[in-house]
Order: sequence, then C-alpha cells, then structure tokens
Amino acid sequence: MNPASAPDFTMQSLILNADPVVQGVMALLLLASLACWAIIIEKTILFGRLKREAAGLAALAASGAILPPEGDAGKDGLAGAVLRAGLPEWREGRDQHESAGEFRDRLERAMRAAVTTTLRRAEPGLPLLATIGSVSPFVGLFGTVWGIMHSFFGIAAKQDTGLATVAPGIAEALFATAIGLVAAIPAVIAYNRYSIRLSRIRAEAMGAAASLAGRLARRPAVLEGRRKAGESA
Repeated sequence: MNPASAPDFTMQSLILNADPVVQGVMALLLLASLACWAIIIEKTILFGRLKREAAGLAALAASGAILPPEGDAGKDGLAGAVLRAGLPEWREGRDQHESAGEFRDRLERAMRAAVTTTLRRAEPGLPLLATIGSVSPFVGLFGTVWGIMHSFFGIAAKQDTGLATVAPGIAEALFATAIGLVAAIPAVIAYNRYSIRLSRIRAEAMGAAASLAGRLARRPAVLEGRRKAGESA
C-alpha cells in the first residue's frame, strides 16, 4: 500500500471523519467528561473545607467547655450552624413537663438537623457523577455500534472488504467507546470517594452534635446565667 494513501488514525482525524451520529456521541461524552472534572475540582475544595469544619466541631465537643468561645455561634460553616441551632433551644430551658432526657433529645435534634441541612448542600453534583459513570459507557457503546453499522454499509456500497476500507470506520466507532470510558472511570471513582467522605464527615459531625447536646443539657441555662452574673460582679 502506498504510504500516502494509508488511513490517518490520529485523534483529530478519527473525530472529523466519523459519522455525524458518532460525532454527536463523542461531543456529548466530551461535555460529560468536562462536567465530571468540574464537579471533581469543586467537590475537592468543598469537602476539604467541610472536613476542617467537622474537625473543629469535634474539637469543641471534646474540649469540655459548657459554652463555646465568644463569637463562635456567629461563625459561618458547620460549627456555627450547629451552635446557632442548639443554643436558642438551650437558653429557652427545659419545660416543666419535660424530663432531662427529653430536653437533651430536643437539643440533639436541633443540632443534628443543622448538620443535615449543612451537609445536604454538598450533595448537588454527586448524582450527576453517578449518572455519568453509569451511562457514559453505554452512550459510547451506542456510538460504536452505530459506527460499525455505518462501516458495513460502506463495505456493501463499495463492494470491497479490504482492511483499508473497514479499518477507518471501525477505528472511529471504537474511539467513541474509548471516550465513554474516559468519562465514566473518573466519575465512578470520584462518586465513590466523595460518598465515603461525606458519610465520614456526617458521622463525625453528628457525634460532636450529640456530645454538645449532652453537655448543654446537664447545665441549665438559668444556672449558667447566674454563674456569669456572679463572675461579672
């Protein structure tokens, strides 16, 4: 075969010479891959911040302090949200018909709800990663099947079963599957990793919230206010 007439199997040629349907599949998969990496970068930054906030909340729970340092309740982030949810309930005090256990449960529910609400904001994007990871290989496979069918139609039209006739179309078709895998593999890895990280952060924050609720429930707000008044006097 003349080298000048040899098929061009460069990436650019495989994309430009592919069937329009296969080109559409490739474009869709490339967009999915870009969306996947955008989510990965955003979640890496977000989960790093949430991990630090959960560690700070756990440190506050382990410190043994009855009340947080001045100004902590006004902070943004996980610790601030938990304190803003629990301290008003604590300052309201225990109802006369409410047992100590019920008072603690009320504080804990308020704090846990704040944890759930805060961490729920980290979930958007994770379903898209799962979708890309599960669907992209099948989309790429569809492009491959379509491309191979198109190659067979070309063989029938040219009445030529030579490798030079078959190879370009099959290569273009298989390239669609390759792009599908390139989009799917990082999406699956990232989804599993971030799901586990979110579960660990949630467990750490929930445990810290329960510890804080138990400590606050053992010290009524009225007594704490009297202690502060005595110190200021």
